[in-house]
Amino acid sequence: MKREQDIIRILMVCHGNICRSPMAEFVMKDMIEKEHLSNQFYVASAATSTEEIGNPVHRGTREKLKECGISTDGKYAVQLSRKDYDKYDYLIGMEQRNVTNMLRILGKDPEEKVKRLLDFSADPKDIADPWYTGDFDRTYDDVYEGCKALLSYILDQESTKNYRK
Repeated sequence: MKREQDIIRILMVCHGNICRSPMAEFVMKDMIEKEHLSNQFYVASAATSTEEIGNPVHRGTREKLKECGISTDGKYAVQLSRKDYDKYDYLIGMEQRNVTNMLRILGKDPEEKVKRLLDFSADPKDIADPWYTGDFDRTYDDVYEGCKALLSYILDQESTKNYRK
């Protein structure tokens, strides 16, 4: 059985925590579950703003994930806090503006935990906000690509650590 400190903790972050970051949270959870690794990870999401705190996941995100057999039931927007830096191993923004706002809230990033999701992919870039674009399919494709690349990166890091032991 894994001890609490052995669990890899990931926090997905966007502006309001109703579109992109919950999409990334639940896509990542689904990927992890399909790899039978759920006992090794904890994944959550948060907002950099207070605008949507307490609101459920956006209808467009819920509908897109439902098409993929993924539920967001029980998720309501929460805000990132300074304390989250010590709670998570990876703090993942969806775009550079999120990263800038995350660093403002967190104060600093001495362990270099803060990155954009697509920084782990072959095509590092921002993930467009479907709140403005209305294109939840494109956002899903980018989120899926980023989650797949992040999970691969983490698993490579973990196997390297275990190899060195």
